[in-house]
This record gives sequence, structure tokens and C-alpha cells, in this order.
Amino acid sequence: MKKFLVIGNPIKHSSSPLIHNYWMKKHNLKDYVYEKRKVEEEDLESIVEQVRSDKLIGVNITLPFKKKIIPFLDNLDDIAIYTQSVNTLFKTHNQVMGLNTDVQGFTSSFTKDPAIEYEGKNIFIIGAGGVTSSIIAGLHSGINKIYITNRTKEKAEQLKKQDLSKRIEIINWGEIPKVCDLVINTTSVGLKNDENLDLDFKGYENKKNVLFYDIIYNPKETNFLKDARLRGNKTMNGKMMFLNQAAFAFQKWTNIYPTIDDEVIKLLEK
Repeated sequence: MKKFLVIGNPIKHSSSPLIHNYWMKKHNLKDYVYEKRKVEEEDLESIVEQVRSDKLIGVNITLPFKKKIIPFLDNLDDIAIYTQSVNTLFKTHNQVMGLNTDVQGFTSSFTKDPAIEYEGKNIFIIGAGGVTSSIIAGLHSGINKIYITNRTKEKAEQLKKQDLSKRIEIINWGEIPKVCDLVINTTSVGLKNDENLDLDFKGYENKKNVLFYDIIYNPKETNFLKDARLRGNKTMNGKMMFLNQAAFAFQKWTNIYPTIDDEVIKLLEK
């Protein structure tokens, strides 16, 4: 039996097993199984060792461990080095490798490259966790300005230090920049239906061309997106980002790139 895993805390919301086991069955990978496991930070080294010893063939990493897993790994791909964020593990040449498929997942979730679609425009990112650096990398050089706010300002300042293009401006939590073209929630606020970011977006009323994007896909409409929809803004959840990053990870493990078709999308929306 070849075992795969997604780890995080919380992990109940994750649909990774649903999607990966569907693809494994579809491609007749009969001895493959994918599960989810809630872990603590002290468990990370053990997870890596299970990959090293072939007890686990592949692992996906979700919040809050995308950066915390790195010290235990032998090597990183170029994107993971740049973003200092890892969401996929596998073993190669007796080394445990950390990959980042979130950047590709994010850019593939748009019909066009977001850096082209938003070239010369302003972006507002809420949160400075493990996935935020991947979002920034996906936007790359076409963006005019990226505003970032985070409850812990030091984490946002660290992202600014990593950004070679000098496009990032840090603003205090609770402040809202003048109308941006794309507003992205990268925090976990919204995984529970009663959660709110408590940010005042009154200045975005009836701004029909502004897209509010939430990386959360379950629930499919967070309060962040619901409020945006009621204000008259465009909205998009993290469904396609999730499916695309999962497909790139699946390909790395199996050498098969799975199709993201209507059946997969409907499976996620049940």
C-alpha cells in the first residue's frame, strides 16, 4: 500500500483526500490511499522521517506548517526557496524534497495570468502566513503596488524584506487602502461560518470591477465573500487554486497530470 497524507491544524475542512482518492481510483492506482491527519508542530520531524523511510510516499502541507516544515527537509525546489513556503513533500535520491505548487495553483485559478490581468493595478492582501508569499510570487512583476496587512505586523515586514521588486507596502491592521483592484484573504478566518475579519470595506460599495478572492474553498462562500457580494463586488473562492495545486502535486507523485473536469469540481462542491 502506497500511503499519502495531508497534514495541518485544523484539518477537518480539507477536501484533499476526496480529490486525490478520486484521481487515484480514476487512474487505476489500486494500491494508493490518501488520508488527512491533524498534527502538532512537534510532529513535523516525524512526518518527514516517514517520507524518508517510505512509510509515506507523498505529503501535502496546509496551515499553519508551510514554513515550519522547512528546517526538517533535505532540499527545496526553486519556488519553495523563493517563497520559503512548502505544500508538497516527496522523496528523491534518498532526500526528502519540499515543493511549492501553490504558486502554480494560484496563477492557474485565473483564466489569464493574474500578473497580466492586473498589470499596473493595486492589490490588497490580508494575512502574512505561509501561502501569502506564494500569492505574491504568482503576481510577480506586472503589479503596481501590493498592500499587506496582518495582525502580527512583523510577519508582514518579513515578506517585504523578501520582495526584490519593492512593490510591497505594509499597512496597520484595521486600515484599508484606497480602492484596489484585487483583495485577497489569505488568513484562515472564514473556515468557521461565524468568523469575520472585522475590516471595514465601505469604500468598496458598488465597485463592480473589484475582485474579492478568498483562498478558502470550504465553506464555498465565507463571510468575507458574502459581504463582498452584497456590496456589489466580484467574488472568487479558493476552489480552483486548491484543485490546481493538488493536480500539480499529484503529477509529481504519479507522473500523471489529472484532469480538472466538471465531475471533480462538482465533487468538491457537494
